[in-house]
Amino acid sequence: MEKVKVAICQMLITEKKSKNLQKAEELIREASGEGAKLIVLPEMFNCPYDNAYFSRFAEEYPGESTQLLSQLAKELGVIIIGGSIPEQEGDRIYNTCFIFGEAGELIGRHRKVHLFDIDVKNGIRFKESDTLTAGEEMTVVETVLGKIGVAICYDMRFPELIRMMALEGAQVVIVPAAFNMTTGPAHWEATIKVRALDNQIYFIAASPARNLEASYHAYGHSMLMNPWGDVVNKADETEQILYGDLDFDYLNRVREQLPLLKHRRSELYRL
Repeated sequence: MEKVKVAICQMLITEKKSKNLQKAEELIREASGEGAKLIVLPEMFNCPYDNAYFSRFAEEYPGESTQLLSQLAKELGVIIIGGSIPEQEGDRIYNTCFIFGEAGELIGRHRKVHLFDIDVKNGIRFKESDTLTAGEEMTVVETVLGKIGVAICYDMRFPELIRMMALEGAQVVIVPAAFNMTTGPAHWEATIKVRALDNQIYFIAASPARNLEASYHAYGHSMLMNPWGDVVNKADETEQILYGDLDFDYLNRVREQLPLLKHRRSELYRL
């Protein structure tokens, strides 16, 4: 397979949904114009990352945000990993990534399975479960590029989930994620690197840009890591589109030369 150009849209998120959707469309169109076939948005791309906003910005499917992504995917002939939005279903709200294929069809959705309920001394306290409900499924979708795993932010801290995706055939794992200024400098790049090299996958982490006027300051530094654990490309904290290539021939060579997945002794991995 030829190399595939991927674009990560590191958006600056505002308090106006219409402005966020307009910006998402602009960045997606620009990325497509630059030849990207796989375009990724950040976590909560239509909504400030704050419990106070999730219910106000929540949408049922199909809704304003997902219809826009579907239309753009179809018009431009690209795969869109729709970051995440607050998804309303009945009286529950999920942190959900909607995934659209080249014909604009919904090919999968991931509801964040690990909720971000943390309290770091002299750092940050946040409790997603005050407003959000956890999903219950791992997400690996079939695309024209092969199988892609999708998770959201805190999910990437759980190695079992990413390993299950690799065992399901995912060669690319994409994680829209809004790490903060406590956890980002400490753990962001190290976690991405280890998940990529342990599973011999391309790992794409898509952050919002840092908005110092918001209550939650995202770390930024969106990144594409290759199966050897080398950084293909990474951003700073500002709004931008980050580009990189997925080379599946290279991935296969890494797996042949260092056959970690083949050498697993799964019969021993029991508690």
